[in-house]
Amino acid sequence: MNNRFLLGALSLGLSLGAHAAEFSVSSDDIRDGQPLSQREVFRGFGCEGDNTSPQLSWKNAPPGTRSFAVTVYDPDAPTGSGWWHWTLFNLPSTTQGLPRGAGSPSGEQLPPGAAQGRTDYGQPGFGGACPPTGDKPHRYQFTVWALKVDKLPLDAQASGAMVGYMLNANALAKTTLTATYGR
Repeated sequence: MNNRFLLGALSLGLSLGAHAAEFSVSSDDIRDGQPLSQREVFRGFGCEGDNTSPQLSWKNAPPGTRSFAVTVYDPDAPTGSGWWHWTLFNLPSTTQGLPRGAGSPSGEQLPPGAAQGRTDYGQPGFGGACPPTGDKPHRYQFTVWALKVDKLPLDAQASGAMVGYMLNANALAKTTLTATYGR
């Protein structure tokens, strides 16, 4: 009887230990639930930030991941449809993060083949936070998507809505870090 108990406990321990770690995103520059710094704030539309994308790292992508994408979305924007601050896709499956500033319009710090879609500011690249003055702080969702395809059939003219559609159609998993900003 004790042997059966020991074998059951051992079996349970092995199965729990073999369970894959959770897909996660982290950043040296931003913290979940905390305000963005001036570095991640847009320059324009009345905002005076540095308009620099933060450093991001991710780990434990699910098996079968063939590429990654990164989006930054503000669900609180008073548009009726939110606001796309960055859409980045076709990152190779070997990518485990992005340096600060990778979202520059030139994309010079991005891996070969990666593409940035058009933000709601009207251009590719990272567009920082810039909520209307007096609004409650907005949420900025930095999401990393693990995809089942090597590439999305999109280019730099792709809208946030089209990128979002393709991401949802091809996602294996996603992980989000949410920061805030108000003015």
